[in-house]
Amino acid sequence: MDKIEISRANPAQAGALTALMHASSAYQGEYASILDGYTVTPEYIERNPTFTAMTGDELLGFYALLTEPPELDILFVADEAQGLGIGARLITHMLAEAREREIESVRVVSHPPALPFYVRMGARRTGTIPPKPPKVRWERPELRFDVPTC
Repeated sequence: MDKIEISRANPAQAGALTALMHASSAYQGEYASILDGYTVTPEYIERNPTFTAMTGDELLGFYALLTEPPELDILFVADEAQGLGIGARLITHMLAEAREREIESVRVVSHPPALPFYVRMGARRTGTIPPKPPKVRWERPELRFDVPTC
């Protein structure tokens, strides 16, 4: 695989980010309802620090960091890029971005199957978010990343 670059998303990439998100096998079946009608818009990208992992012209993953209050709002890695360390690189980048913004900790409301990934990456479990039918019919783990100071 060519060199992977993480850079600020361009609002013109909104459609590609939405497509990657909706193609995720992690959100098929029982979890599909949470993405029903959800799109990443150009305005969302302009408002929130959103970063892509690319190799050449190929989108491998992305994340969005909300700053008030601090939360990792979205993180997706393309199915075909799973297991290549891209998610870990995106988390490392997100923590560096949070540190630059003087954010001390970042909340994550996790997709249940992603809980072990976030824990491996250093997040600590802080609670459970109850279901919110009809879109979210399951409990979601709540975690927090403490942002390293150096």
